[in-house]
Amino acid sequence: MRRTNRALNRALLTLAGLALLGTGAALIAAGTLPGAADTWRAIGSTLTDQARTLSSTALLPEPARSWWLVAGVAVLLLGAVLSAAWLASQGGGRTPRLAEQADGNNGRTVVDVGLISAAVHQALNGNKNVLAASVSAWESRSGTALRLRMQARKGTSPRELADTAEELIQGIDAWLGHPIPVLVRITSGARTRVSGSRRAR
Repeated sequence: MRRTNRALNRALLTLAGLALLGTGAALIAAGTLPGAADTWRAIGSTLTDQARTLSSTALLPEPARSWWLVAGVAVLLLGAVLSAAWLASQGGGRTPRLAEQADGNNGRTVVDVGLISAAVHQALNGNKNVLAASVSAWESRSGTALRLRMQARKGTSPRELADTAEELIQGIDAWLGHPIPVLVRITSGARTRVSGSRRAR
């Protein structure tokens, strides 16, 4: 339910992982294999000489010295801007509004997620199988979807929690007047492990 481009993220992570893996392997080789350090030192010296030769082919007045230096700085700045734009595009999709309906000139009706969250907490009040619950809404390609997360008490039957979630969803659909896509997530955690059990294990 997020707008993150997963394929692009995986490709970038793969490339970054391969680059880090190659760098690590080169460092290990330089420290363990005989002659590897001399090889890397020679390669570095060659690259440095080539860079100096290249920078002398497009001279500029001080302090820029070379067009190649300006181009290198421009590439780094462009990379920084693209990285910032990529980071800003991650995640997203979350919305505070679960439903919205326009009524012509009479205005529009908006159902806030906080209202649904309060109704869910009130419905679960006194339910000893659920330690905590949270509700959030996300924009997807098919429209707004709801995510319901429930933290189970130790020893609680998942079937009972699923039935409870189904009742909550039916109530929300009846309240809104139409069905809405819902992702139900039943979790456990540290609070679950220290809570008391109401069922024989």
